[in-house]
Amino acid sequence: MPPTFDKQQQVHLPADSNQALGLGEFAINFMHGAAGSTGGRGQPDAAVLERTNLFHVDSVICGVSALAVKTNAPTVLRAEALRYRVGNGGFGSLAGPGGAPRLGVPVFGSTVDVMPEKAILANSSAVREWDSNGTNFGYNPALGHTAGEFGHNDFYPVAVAAAQLAGRDGEFALRGMILLDEIRGRLAEVFSLKTYKIDHVLHGAIASAATYGAMLGATAQQIESAIGMVVAHHVPFRAIRAGKQLSDSKGASAAISTEAAIVCMQRSMNGFIGPKDIFRNPEAVFCLFGKPARKGVSPFELVLSRAGRDFAVMGMHFKLGLYEHQSAGALAALLALLERSPGLLESADGARISKIVIKAYEPAFGIIGDPAKRDPRTRQSADHSMCFIVARLLKRCLESKSADWARNMLGPYDYHADAINDRATRALMEKIEFQHGGPDYDAKYPEGIPTSMVITDDRGGRHDSGLVMFPPGHARNTDADLKALLNHKFKLLGHLGVADPVGLIRRLSPLEQRSPADLAGLYDFAILDRERFGD
Repeated sequence: MPPTFDKQQQVHLPADSNQALGLGEFAINFMHGAAGSTGGRGQPDAAVLERTNLFHVDSVICGVSALAVKTNAPTVLRAEALRYRVGNGGFGSLAGPGGAPRLGVPVFGSTVDVMPEKAILANSSAVREWDSNGTNFGYNPALGHTAGEFGHNDFYPVAVAAAQLAGRDGEFALRGMILLDEIRGRLAEVFSLKTYKIDHVLHGAIASAATYGAMLGATAQQIESAIGMVVAHHVPFRAIRAGKQLSDSKGASAAISTEAAIVCMQRSMNGFIGPKDIFRNPEAVFCLFGKPARKGVSPFELVLSRAGRDFAVMGMHFKLGLYEHQSAGALAALLALLERSPGLLESADGARISKIVIKAYEPAFGIIGDPAKRDPRTRQSADHSMCFIVARLLKRCLESKSADWARNMLGPYDYHADAINDRATRALMEKIEFQHGGPDYDAKYPEGIPTSMVITDDRGGRHDSGLVMFPPGHARNTDADLKALLNHKFKLLGHLGVADPVGLIRRLSPLEQRSPADLAGLYDFAILDRERFGD
């Protein structure tokens, strides 16, 4: 069956259709179709553009700050990318010598064109290194699509690179970002990769192949072929994230999978033919693990937005500092309790607090409550330790005598080796007990981040947060001043990365107003050379 179109400006790819081909057709129409036509060009409304701009600025500032302090994986992969220079027209050129297509694009803070897949690898790794950019939880109850897979806005370098190669403007790049988030976000709603120990970045790799190909003129059949290669040859398992102390592979997972996806798309556009109809292939991961209802169908249907406001990016969440997003409910609960009971902050060493009990849902309890993470030894483990994250925020509140989120926002140096080994932080960790909230909590995820906290003070008094569902940064939170908190975060990280964070924000946003020449030089800014950040 071919894809059908409904009156709500959505595209349906039924389970009994060739969804890989359908994704190719959708992506091509979204980028190049006639404006205003049914099934034509993507026409997200102003709210979608604004939110995507915020996520893009967030991602770049996360990336350049990680590069400035020479975090390991981004530094290694950026140096690798710069070894793959291309001999075309170079920076600022919309075409190579003699009008030939541009062959390369720059990495952050560079005017040197390198092979696109290497620039995307380096930039995506930098974006993801702090684990502080956008997050989705794959939840769309209106359609009954509640698989609850994770995902992050790690993939915007794909859209920027493709637009630069095509000599297009910022509007084209921004539309590509929305398309990429739409595909990976909708896949996250219908198929839980983590259930089968597959890393969530596979959804992003599929979306990257489709978006990159569509932006650069691939056919639907070529996109289908590339998606088939990604799924057949490059499935990343959660071994990337397993172990008592996490490695560079965890943070670079999206970048490495996306590099493979771009190579698959390039290879397909050069004539290589990959597996067709991969979502209905009985020996590919989706049918193999998803157990479709009958032969000849995929385990899910896909519903993708083309116009209006109902895009996947609108349901994605911001991190207001550096922390694993699953801890956001606990952070909000802590700050609320301290604001209601400021006497808990009277003693700088936390002596007024005798015990903290946190309850949360699965998978939060399993991921950031792992007993090994009660004693984190690396940054990647500390920022996935509920006990460490909460203790570190509490220490900052005790020092500032304040429960203000912005004033106490967790930054990179809260996960430096000195902070990880800080005796005061470790002492506060000993007061924390993290419990699984049970079925009642589990049932409320992924709608929200169901978490509660009870602080027992030194006189036996109980301070109960009640249930926190939508903490600041969550897409459904209506209480926090999101723009003010993001502005503080952008400056906090931006000052680490560049001399003029406000100037960088103005360079990046609003992206839809940037000319082709502006986009060609989007990353032409100096990254500060700071002391290496040690784990």
